[in-house]
Amino acid sequence: MKYYGIIGYGMTVEKNPGVYEEEITEHSYFGDITRSSIKAQTGSKVNEDVLFSNDFSIVADPFAFENFSFIRYIVYAGVKWRVTNVEIQYPRLIISVGGVYNG
Repeated sequence: MKYYGIIGYGMTVEKNPGVYEEEITEHSYFGDITRSSIKAQTGSKVNEDVLFSNDFSIVADPFAFENFSFIRYIVYAGVKWRVTNVEIQYPRLIISVGGVYNG
């Protein structure tokens, strides 16, 4: 399945002298969804957690290769999903996601 969407990077920026904060920068990418699964995780909560275990293979640009360690989330189906792993397979990045991103 094809993918086109947004990836959010958490970049640390200096807001004031000696004061640093994480600022989200978003970039759009094309790619493929190589694995797709959804699992409801039951527990003691009123609402179940949804675990979205997908792998996205994106065609990476120089920014993505230089900043892959700062990837925080990927937007899919209107939801921001937390990135759990990034694998480099030049010219692509393989991005694995887990639960919903709450940043």
